[in-house]
Amino acid sequence: MTRAHILGTGSYVPEKVLTNHDLSKIVDTSDEWIVERTGIRERHMAAPHEATSDMAVAAGLRALEMAKTRPEELDAIIMATITPDTPMPACAALVAHKLGAKKAFGFDLAAACAGSLYGLSIASQYIQTGGAKRVLVLGAELLTRIVDWTDRNTCVLFGDAAGAMVIGPSPDPSRGVLSTHLHIDGAGAGILQIPAGGSREPVTADIIAQRLNKVAMNGREVYKFAVRSLTDAVNEALAHNHLEASAVTHVLAHQANIRILEAVLGRVGIPMEKAWLNIHRFGNTSSASLPMTCDEANRAGRLKEGDHILMMAIGAGMAWGSAVVRW
Repeated sequence: MTRAHILGTGSYVPEKVLTNHDLSKIVDTSDEWIVERTGIRERHMAAPHEATSDMAVAAGLRALEMAKTRPEELDAIIMATITPDTPMPACAALVAHKLGAKKAFGFDLAAACAGSLYGLSIASQYIQTGGAKRVLVLGAELLTRIVDWTDRNTCVLFGDAAGAMVIGPSPDPSRGVLSTHLHIDGAGAGILQIPAGGSREPVTADIIAQRLNKVAMNGREVYKFAVRSLTDAVNEALAHNHLEASAVTHVLAHQANIRILEAVLGRVGIPMEKAWLNIHRFGNTSSASLPMTCDEANRAGRLKEGDHILMMAIGAGMAWGSAVVRW
């Protein structure tokens, strides 16, 4: 069987940094309050002229360079985002045009913070079936434009960023994406959502006044759901691949909250030292988080051939999943 492998990684964060001290001037919060509850110290904020597609292109070019792949060699672009440049057309179309990926097809994928993991799973299927030789998976979010800056429980969490992975056939059948495990449960939709702005409740002046077109979250319920679901997903991935927790070399996780990661890894018996952490510098970057974390660990030389990499992510939907990659 042809196995899919991550051939190149890339990431991008905007220049502007928004610290917890900066936020304390906007809402009733403090550095101590935010760090204690989330582990976040700062996040990045896109410049007024930057759009999601711009960040995606920057991350994508870095991944393509590492993978020694030209844009025109891409067969597909999978764009994970909940903050596209416009509702229509797909952000993937804009990215393909800016990259010059003239033969690639593409589409957007909306699985919120789990989007890049979903994208990795889909890309792997294309590679395994021979439907594509090179797939660019992107996670990019401009979240600072959809948060309610009067709500201290949510506005302190999110930052803007983009991450990218080039997926292609593995040169070694024993290496690559060993398995992915995806789930969704719409019964939990209400605990993390943007209540209005879609077909059910289009944007009106009243909707905007009530900030119903901004992110709303029940943090306590999200925490409970995330810990339970991610624990199950990790155990599912390990069991599927006949791996003990001790066999995991590194953990690359969507970073929404340091307390969630601590709880999940504690339950499955994996030391926190095995997780690459950057939440303190970037906050929750949604679909960008997983590929950006992968890129940082990769470029730091942390990931070695033969390592077992455990991935996990959860986002609004609620959508979540896990994966195991042999590097």
